[in-house]
Amino acid sequence: MQRLGPSRVDVGANLLNILNMRTVDDVLPTLQVPENVRQILGSFVQAAHAAFGDDLQSIILYGSAAEGRMRATSDVNVVLVLARFSPAAAERLSGPLRLAEAAVRLRAMFLRADEVPAATVAFALKFTDLAERHVVLQGHDFFSELAIPREAKLHRLRQVLLNALLRMRESLVLLAGQEERLVHLIAESAGPLRSAAVTLLELEDAPSAPNPKAALEKVAAETGADGYRDVLALLSTARTDARLAPGAAGPAFTRLLALTEALHLRASRLGPAATQSA
Repeated sequence: MQRLGPSRVDVGANLLNILNMRTVDDVLPTLQVPENVRQILGSFVQAAHAAFGDDLQSIILYGSAAEGRMRATSDVNVVLVLARFSPAAAERLSGPLRLAEAAVRLRAMFLRADEVPAATVAFALKFTDLAERHVVLQGHDFFSELAIPREAKLHRLRQVLLNALLRMRESLVLLAGQEERLVHLIAESAGPLRSAAVTLLELEDAPSAPNPKAALEKVAAETGADGYRDVLALLSTARTDARLAPGAAGPAFTRLLALTEALHLRASRLGPAATQSA
């Protein structure tokens, strides 16, 4: 028999999807962010919807802004999930994105819905962090029930830490004595190292920490890295104030490099099955 219309199941599922969708007007008042960030996010979401129309399936805020822990050096990170990426629509959003970037350091990722599974494997660390710290500003939640393979997380963890090591060594040679630039690099390293610590604890089947900052403190304490308490305190200061006391940046960066080496060594010892590091 030919099907003439949607079944009760179809109608019920569609209604449930509609009820579960978030709107930016519902979410913005609940965000623990500065008022200028709230206003820029609202304007950007409206501009994105006007630019992409029905192709825009979701806008998701993630990272420190979603967690309510923004600092002076924090970016405002969003991911736009699209049915299709239209260059014409992208051009329409160019002006609002440049304005938001200049005003609050908004960074946008544009991801097609059919690319989500591959992206979560290729960038397992980022999407693990995103899944744990995100707020849906508009549309559906694509990341609340991510299942990222252990092998992908382990591979990406080692890759991120090794890349951080190589870049930090180059910077230590290139920027010796340039304290302002070193402070900026110290602040920028906080996010990746904290995310790496969260994933490391997960892969070791160790008790989780309440937040990424606490995860890095826990892992650093367990490595026995020299002066880890001091360097993590300076890391937080660099993020909060975007400056350190004169003469502090060079030694802090050196100790942060040593801590990163310890994290990479610990990650390298992990096998395909969870084992606690020595």
